[in-house]
Amino acid sequence: MPELPEVEVTRRGLLPVEGALIEQVTIRHHGLRWPIPADLPQHLQGQRLLKLTRRAKYILAEIGTDATAGVLLLHLGMSGRLCLLERDFPAEKHDHFDIRFADGRVIRLRDPRRFGAVLWLGQDPLQHALLNRLGPEPLEAGFNAQYLYKQLRTRNAPIKTTIMDGHLVVGVGNIYASESLFRARIHPETPAKALTEAQCALLVQEIKATLQSALAAGGSSLRDFFGADGNPGYFQQTYTVYGRTGEPCRICARPIQNIRLGQRSTFYCAHCQPRPAELGLIKP
Repeated sequence: MPELPEVEVTRRGLLPVEGALIEQVTIRHHGLRWPIPADLPQHLQGQRLLKLTRRAKYILAEIGTDATAGVLLLHLGMSGRLCLLERDFPAEKHDHFDIRFADGRVIRLRDPRRFGAVLWLGQDPLQHALLNRLGPEPLEAGFNAQYLYKQLRTRNAPIKTTIMDGHLVVGVGNIYASESLFRARIHPETPAKALTEAQCALLVQEIKATLQSALAAGGSSLRDFFGADGNPGYFQQTYTVYGRTGEPCRICARPIQNIRLGQRSTFYCAHCQPRPAELGLIKP
């Protein structure tokens, strides 16, 4: 089986179960974004959870023995939670999937909107359709100024929607895109191919810094985000632009603006991030 990428697991609170023996798998509702495979318990029960990694927004769990392993893919969708329970709490309405270990601990997926996923990828996970066309991880060395500048040369779309494209780079969602562009002083409507090499270098730097700040703050943003320990993330307390429409910019005190790009709310400061036309980047 190809070695999975060595990247930080999205839900770091699950790491204590690495090496644990899987005793029982419970599927309460098969109907998530894609149906949970009915034969999944056959792949998991009696095996060990060898290792947890991550690719983009997907948590990848290597399951099996040291000699042979398959991979279980978990995705939290819009509002899913993975909880690590010390004992088997009674399941509630939106608790769809459990992995119970021999020591009594349980990983439980709660997903009110059912946009998440639990899929068995087998022994060649990186060739799966959900993973084989993804761009580099933003905190890896391969995501650098040279790579970004080369990739943007033929892209006319606004830079904000471009850096959210998982085929270019994974993990830069709506919040992180707005925050990174503000930190790089780039207007979100700037045509991607108009960015200079210097701007690409700065944007890469600020994307990495924004994500590292979010990790240090315990994760993301949304009001219904919780870590595996049940605690919310606190990165939202440090937002510079996201969700702050009309509030003063933390740099220049002018009001934060809000526009729609790619059907997503986009936040920026018109003074700190001048429009592309004002910089002469859009040809008449």
